[in-house]
Amino acid sequence: MMSTDQPNILIIDDEASICKGCSLILREQNCSVSSRTTGKDGLREALAGRFDIVLLDIRLPDIDGMAILASLREKKPEIQVIMMTGYSTIQNAVEAMKGGAFDYLAKPFTEDEIVLAVKKAIEDKRLRDENTLLRKQLFERFDFNNIVGEDQGILDIFERIKRVASTDSTVLITGESGTGKELFAGAIHVQSSRSANRYVTLDCSTLSSSLLESELFGHVKGAFTDATYDKKGIFSVANHGTLFLDELSNLNLEIQSKLLRVMESGEYKRVGDSSTIKTDVRIIAATNRDLSELVSEGSFREDLFYRLNVFPIRIPPLRERKEDIPRLAYHFLRLFCKETGKRIEGFSDDALALLIDHSWPGNVRQLKNAVERLVIMADHGFLDRETLTSHIQIDNGSDLSAPSHVPETWEELKSLKKHVLENVLGEVEQKFLVKALTECQGNITHAAQQVGMQRSNFSTLMKKHGLSTDNL
Repeated sequence: MMSTDQPNILIIDDEASICKGCSLILREQNCSVSSRTTGKDGLREALAGRFDIVLLDIRLPDIDGMAILASLREKKPEIQVIMMTGYSTIQNAVEAMKGGAFDYLAKPFTEDEIVLAVKKAIEDKRLRDENTLLRKQLFERFDFNNIVGEDQGILDIFERIKRVASTDSTVLITGESGTGKELFAGAIHVQSSRSANRYVTLDCSTLSSSLLESELFGHVKGAFTDATYDKKGIFSVANHGTLFLDELSNLNLEIQSKLLRVMESGEYKRVGDSSTIKTDVRIIAATNRDLSELVSEGSFREDLFYRLNVFPIRIPPLRERKEDIPRLAYHFLRLFCKETGKRIEGFSDDALALLIDHSWPGNVRQLKNAVERLVIMADHGFLDRETLTSHIQIDNGSDLSAPSHVPETWEELKSLKKHVLENVLGEVEQKFLVKALTECQGNITHAAQQVGMQRSNFSTLMKKHGLSTDNL
């Protein structure tokens, strides 16, 4: 049996016996089958109906099969056409395949041959349909309409992307964590000539050096202890497409050297293999670190930096594009209201002013997470200042100045001390943590060392304030 989803097949052949025989065979394979014995009727039916596959005789009394094939390729390119002929020659086969036929059957063919040809055509169509859907989803996700912003800096980036997308130039995207570098990389891909091919992303900060090398270049069986089978690398998977290398500053010098070789020669070797493999991949790289500084420190190859820095794009942090904060806040509000089914009209003026004045060290990602939290916690149809300050930490100018009211009893003094510790000092603690983490690009160990704390104590303080590196 071929599939629980019935493939819809049309047979066009002037021999009634062929139509009947093929229909019987394919219906046994759970296919829905129609047939026509003239070219005109067959072409009319194919164009009017919804067929997955057409079995088409190459020689018909009224219309040449190749002419029908050409018409189907032009008007119904999604249909898989399998040509049939009793006059089998290599020339016929080559002509049919050049004309866009999926396969070619020489009469007389066996039951197994027609079943196999149809199975291959169905599987190929399924993969094509999946790829079409994935491309559609990719276009929807990385459309410029999903990158909210009318700040002049963002508009200038849109213009630069339009210019570079049509080329094969390497692009280096820089910016702080949370600025949306992957969105801009995806926008370059979907507007490029490679948009019909694979867009593959790899976060270079998530894998160890040994796993990263295998992930990028693949390996052969026996290359290392756990290499029990041959594995294709990302450069093979992304061939003719685009590879987005996020946080590539985490690559060690050895992998940097191999990446440089691929970029310069289009060749690489799988781990444990001596033969070279050709690849044609466009690279878009991103980092939240200054690569020129890493070059000066000796932890990043200068030649690779220049090879990557062909067309640099800097994504500004949210604090440099404050006029976009209201647009982004309402964009995320609509998004999460749709997801949760809640009806929240918007933000009060003073709440919006708080959002605009906040420093947003975690940039757009932090704003998105904050709005999601507000939507989840909201009990009213409007998000006001009190709601914001109750559920998210906002810069509001609080300090450690003495209160205007002096306590008159021991209980009042204890209550005041508790208030100061929990609210004022707590806010300072949180800012202290966020500042340290931001300066260390979210690395908890480095942040703890920088401020002179044990990592465990630093982590405990983060948990107290509900902080994680994801919401910076």
